[in-house]
Amino acid sequence: MRRLSTLTAATGLAAVGALHVVWATGSPWPLPDKRQLTEAVSGRAGDDPPSPAACLAVAGLLGTAASLVGGSPRRWPPVSRIGSAGVVAVLTARGLFGLAGRTDLISPGSESERFRRLDRRIYSPLCLTLATLALPAVLTSAR
Repeated sequence: MRRLSTLTAATGLAAVGALHVVWATGSPWPLPDKRQLTEAVSGRAGDDPPSPAACLAVAGLLGTAASLVGGSPRRWPPVSRIGSAGVVAVLTARGLFGLAGRTDLISPGSESERFRRLDRRIYSPLCLTLATLALPAVLTSAR
């Protein structure tokens, strides 16, 4: 069951990372245009979307998180364990700030009403779910 949990978390993190790569190409998917995407995912109504470099940086971090939760590097289990603990801590903090409606404290400008609604309903619960699913990676690799 622990392996299934960490595999699910790693897959979820990788999928969200892949979505950021899609956005780096300029695609607003799954929304109809960049303005709506910007407001929905960054909370900045009317601003330009995040740069491709920013999207790729987030994608890289999510890919690294997926790798750590998935058990890499296998030769150095303490690195995987400590890295997974960091992933769990960051996802938990992000989720809790979002549920409290205060994502703007860790991501200045994330203030649109649409973003806050989506943050409370989708993004924050997703972060907390991924953190919970990733938690066995911290415990499993400690052995």
